Amino acid sequence: MRYFVAVAETNSFTRAAERCLVVQSALSHQIARLERELGAKLFERTSRRVRLSPAGAAFLPAARQCLDAAERAVAEVAAAVGEVRGRLAVGLIPTVAAVDIPRALREFHERYPSVRISLRVGASEEFVEQVKEGAIEVAFLGMPTTVRPEGVNVRELARDRLVAVVAPDHPLAEEPAVDLRRLSSEMFVDLPAKTAGRVQSDQAFSAAGLTRDVAFEVTNADFLARLVGQGLGVAMLPSAYVSQLSGVVTVEVTDAPVRVEYVIWSRVSQSPAASAFLTMLDVHPRNGMLPPEGASRLSVEEAGDRAVLEDLVDRPGQQGGDRQHGQLGEPPVRGDRQRVGDDHLAGA
Repeated sequence: MRYFVAVAETNSFTRAAERCLVVQSALSHQIARLERELGAKLFERTSRRVRLSPAGAAFLPAARQCLDAAERAVAEVAAAVGEVRGRLAVGLIPTVAAVDIPRALREFHERYPSVRISLRVGASEEFVEQVKEGAIEVAFLGMPTTVRPEGVNVRELARDRLVAVVAPDHPLAEEPAVDLRRLSSEMFVDLPAKTAGRVQSDQAFSAAGLTRDVAFEVTNADFLARLVGQGLGVAMLPSAYVSQLSGVVTVEVTDAPVRVEYVIWSRVSQSPAASAFLTMLDVHPRNGMLPPEGASRLSVEEAGDRAVLEDLVDRPGQQGGDRQHGQLGEPPVRGDRQRVGDDHLAGA
């Protein structure tokens, strides 16, 4: 079954054999044996390519589930004797800022070196569905205040206002602050329509009775900032994230929308690796409890003497992030325009 999945994912018997570290003849023999057992051809083969047959396409999801279940069973046995191993699939939005993900993964890898980690960068709404389906186990999201992830366990991490991001030579770069009405006259660079990162801005302009022109839609926040830096438009991004960017200037937006960051995980079950990762972040996945509305966010104070959390979650007063990190509520927004350059503090 592992050979079948490898051929399906590579569309090549040769590349699949290389991935599985077997000779091609042995892999082909096992695929033929599987087809005989199932009574159906799983692949359509020509001299130029290999692709799934209708029967193979129907079999692929179940085959993946079987392999995942077998791998999880091995991990559960290892966990029973005190060893965390297996795989951990983590999803994250490009603008996650409440947790220093690289530092968190370094700490996790040092503690659990036998765990293999898969990272996926994408959109919040996609990750909610993938966690429900079991395709990924943990995801870090950013969503407008009007939306809360449903059908998954959820922990609110932080709230942050958006700021305007403009080119250094843009007229707004010299302004101490702007409002949505002033921004509405500008050409925008933004994320794709209907994504959570775009909705928070669309809702804010709509609520103010304003319209705006989004001339460029991009899926990557870093590339979005590069377009802004070239003067192709302005953008709105979370204030705690923009310190990671270079070549742009940020300006306070007096009536800016708020972005909420969450970590989510499955309500059904967690692998030992996922449980260990969430516990390291002080989420306590096994108790199955959801935080009440208005509960305090993940904070250093809540962690007591858990030094790792102090390293992974932003601290008050760090350069590049003026949010307060004790209680939820509307955080203060930086009031002074800020030139974001290459000299920003790492992890700020």
